[in-house]
Amino acid sequence: MTGTVQASVSWEQALSWRLSRHLLDPAGAESAAGVVRRLGAVLSMDETLAELALRTRSATIPPGGLGAALAAGEVIKAFAFRGAVHYLSPEEGGVYLALRAAGRQWELPSWVEHYQLTAAQWPDFRAAVQDAVADGPLTSREIGEVLARHRDYRHLQPVFDEGAATLIKPLTWQGDVSIGPPRGGRLTLQRLDGNPRWAGIPDLDDAGPRAILAYLGTYGPATFDHIHYWLGAGLSAGRRRLVAWWDGLAGRLAEVDVAGTRAYVVREQLDAMLAARPSEAVRLLPGHDQWVIGPGTRDTPVTPTSLRQLMTRKANPVVLGGVVRGTWVRKHDRLTVHCLDGGPAPTEELRQEADRLAGILGVDLQLSVVAGHG
Repeated sequence: MTGTVQASVSWEQALSWRLSRHLLDPAGAESAAGVVRRLGAVLSMDETLAELALRTRSATIPPGGLGAALAAGEVIKAFAFRGAVHYLSPEEGGVYLALRAAGRQWELPSWVEHYQLTAAQWPDFRAAVQDAVADGPLTSREIGEVLARHRDYRHLQPVFDEGAATLIKPLTWQGDVSIGPPRGGRLTLQRLDGNPRWAGIPDLDDAGPRAILAYLGTYGPATFDHIHYWLGAGLSAGRRRLVAWWDGLAGRLAEVDVAGTRAYVVREQLDAMLAARPSEAVRLLPGHDQWVIGPGTRDTPVTPTSLRQLMTRKANPVVLGGVVRGTWVRKHDRLTVHCLDGGPAPTEELRQEADRLAGILGVDLQLSVVAGHG
């Protein structure tokens, strides 16, 4: 997509607008479900970090609020971006799952050979799993025991005994099941169609443009490469599809120059971005926060190259005005901030943010600011 640049903005303006979209400056008052919906997806690799990502953005989410939202069906969990488990909105999550299912992995010869399930058998297998969890969530092992009563699926019981993660993934992509609250430390699966908030899996060519607009609305201004990183590499949507959807949105997007980079925003959001003033907000974010992961750790306006490896390894970022400037660690009541960019540390702002973090965690914290990586 090429066109005429309609405005020029600085990265400081762009990141300030993005901070507001992320409910980081100012922090919002959304529910857990509202924050997840705004971010599109929240990684659940570490539940403590996932909840902190939400509570950093909203003062109204209580301790345990994310788990309560999952139990109430206000958020769902599914295998999504890069094959990892994510929290999604039941109203919008089907958009991303539609893209993830587009590759039809269950039809690949290697898949058919490994699981001894042909593409023709797949619909009946999906129905059998849904029937197994009709009365409530079950662990993988329990599902395997139910399926073992079917002659066609008896050979899969050892797969389910071992967790069956790869086999389960397409079932979440297609909206058959979602990941339920854990039981005894074990993952459970539950039917998704019993959730009244579940909007289903939309048509692929409806889902694609919606996913692009949602990304730009939270992570813009962005280039097509950002779109491909998030929806192509992240969900395996396929570059050819993404190009077609991207080109079809030409009338909905505005092209802007951001310090020499041509990028795009949703047209109706351009005025708000142009009105944004650089943010001086300091935020202590959890590792693998969407602020960093959404644009990708290669996105240098957010993550300087020197800090990329730390962000990839799940270090907790210190963000100043939208840019990662250091890391932080907490050990008991000691909060240590490592300033890594060589600039002066905004001590008072860090102290205020440390107090805010202490309030979120319900602990007293003693702040220590040091130069360099500890």
